[in-house]
Amino acid sequence: MSTTLWIIIAASIATYLTRIGGHLVISRFDQIHPRVEAGLSAVPAAVLTTLVAPAALSAGPAEWAALIVAGLVSLRGGLMAMFLAGAAVLILARQLVG
Repeated sequence: MSTTLWIIIAASIATYLTRIGGHLVISRFDQIHPRVEAGLSAVPAAVLTTLVAPAALSAGPAEWAALIVAGLVSLRGGLMAMFLAGAAVLILARQLVG
């Protein structure tokens, strides 16, 4: 097997063990402390920020336009509307700008 396939398999196993391990640890407690719950609630926003921030900092005008439109649509619309609006603006802007 190729090295790439082994890396994919290892990453899949590590991801699964991380997820199931967190679930097993949390499920042992009857109650979760409010600070822990607040920290866990902040994880999705933190992950999204780590994915978007580097791309936004090195982005061009097409990407900035898509981010702005997606942000505005997210204030009123759902997740799918935000994604579709951002993708549409990105595709159009890249076609027009180059």
